[in-house]
Amino acid sequence: LTKIRELLLSYNRIKMVPAELSNCLSLEKLELAANMHLSELPGELSSLKKLYHLDLSINQFTTIPSAILSMPALEWLDMGGNKLVRLPEEINRMEKLHTLWLQRNEITHLPSTISEMANLTTLVLSSNKLRTIPVCMEHMTNLRFVNFRDNLLEYEVTLPPCDSPEEEEERELFGREFMQYYIQEIKNRETMSSSNTTL
Repeated sequence: LTKIRELLLSYNRIKMVPAELSNCLSLEKLELAANMHLSELPGELSSLKKLYHLDLSINQFTTIPSAILSMPALEWLDMGGNKLVRLPEEINRMEKLHTLWLQRNEITHLPSTISEMANLTTLVLSSNKLRTIPVCMEHMTNLRFVNFRDNLLEYEVTLPPCDSPEEEEERELFGREFMQYYIQEIKNRETMSSSNTTL
C-alpha cells in the first residue's frame, strides 16, 4: 500500500481515518466524500507530501483539520457540505492551493489571511452565513472564479448593466465582479461614516 497513488473511498460510511494511512507516502489523490459521519483527520496525515487532491465533502467537519494545513503539495480541496463555522487563520499555509470548495457550510466570516493565498484561482463560498467580504480580498488578482451566492451579506449591491444580452447571460451575479463592487460599497460607506464623524 505504500506505493498507492489514488484512494477513492467516498460513500462508504467511514467514521474514522486510521493514522496508518500516513504510511502511503506516494498518495496523490484521496477521496472521502459523503461518508456522513467523518469529522476529523489524524495529524499524521501531514506526512503525505505528494497529496495534491483531497475531497472531504458531505461529512461532519467543523473546521479544516490541521493536518491539511501542513500538506505541502495540496492544490485542490473540497470541504463543501460540512459544518464549518470558521476558517483557520493559518489557511494561508496552503501555499499551492488553487481550488477551494466551501459551499453549503455555516461559515460566518473569512480571515484576512485568505488574501495571502497567492495561487488561489477558484473559491466557492455559496450557501454559507457570511455577512461581509474582507476588503483585503480586492488584491487577490489571481482569483478567477468566486461565488458568494446565498449568503447573509449585509449590503445589497447592484451590478452595472452589461453592453449586450450575451454578456448578461454569461455574467456570474455573485462572482468576482460582485466581490469588487461589494468591497467598493464597504469602502464608500466607511468614507461616508468618517466624513459624518468629522462633521
